[in-house]
Amino acid sequence: MDEEVREKLLKAGEILRTAVNEAVEKISPGVKLLEVAEFVENRIEELGGKPAFPCNISINSDAAHFTPKRDDERVFDDGDIVKLDVGAHIDGYIADMAVTVDLGSNNDLVKAAKDALFAAIDVVKAGVSVSEVGKAIEDAIKSYGFKPIVNLTGHGLLPYLTHAPPSIYNYATERGVTLEEGMVIAIEPFATDGVGRVVERGECEIYSILQPRPVRMKLAREIIRDVQEKYKTLPFAKRWLSKAPEIILSKLVREGVLRAYPVLTEVSGGLVSQWEHTLIVEDGGATITTI
Repeated sequence: MDEEVREKLLKAGEILRTAVNEAVEKISPGVKLLEVAEFVENRIEELGGKPAFPCNISINSDAAHFTPKRDDERVFDDGDIVKLDVGAHIDGYIADMAVTVDLGSNNDLVKAAKDALFAAIDVVKAGVSVSEVGKAIEDAIKSYGFKPIVNLTGHGLLPYLTHAPPSIYNYATERGVTLEEGMVIAIEPFATDGVGRVVERGECEIYSILQPRPVRMKLAREIIRDVQEKYKTLPFAKRWLSKAPEIILSKLVREGVLRAYPVLTEVSGGLVSQWEHTLIVEDGGATITTI
């Protein structure tokens, strides 16, 4: 790996780790979700990076893709199990990290995902199949009596691309991609006391450019231009745009210009925990950029 690239990956990880650790201290009953999301996004910029995607704050049975609306009044409640999933980048080189904050009594569920993450990290090195990584995750989660979420995965990271190959499943697969030296990957186990699958629910506040093409409406053209200039192919929040009428965003999604990221929730309503770190795969192991 080019040394300049490596330094940017490590710097993005350092910035993200600092911002997330500070944000965790703000998560408590009665605090607005929007306050935490805006704090961590702004803190990343203050530290010299840029958000790689909107701050995800997924609570209880929600597993991914929840970010607050503009002027959102929702607050954390006693008993919540909160997943804080945040990304930062330097010139497109991304760090991705998630932690779970338990405001209730879900200690074992939190530990299941966290232990699964570090069990997976222990087996990561060049030449290892991602099926082995998935087995380590599944075994650790099941040892606590919970289930991994089988249709959420870890993933590769490329410049300005938050979800690149390889997919890293949270369970043992028959075969998988072999990890290579220099790959940048995000491992993110999800554990649940539910059935182990997520489905989309209606709420959606996150989008990304999928296939830019000419459109007729002036405001739609302005939105596309603004997004490409500021975020390129990275996901963005509706609240980040000065003007974002739902009718126009929905039309751009239908036309394949934008991709929508609806909130993903555990199908049975089970509680979900999540942990995540970013790694640079090496010959004899891995460097964790976010720790």
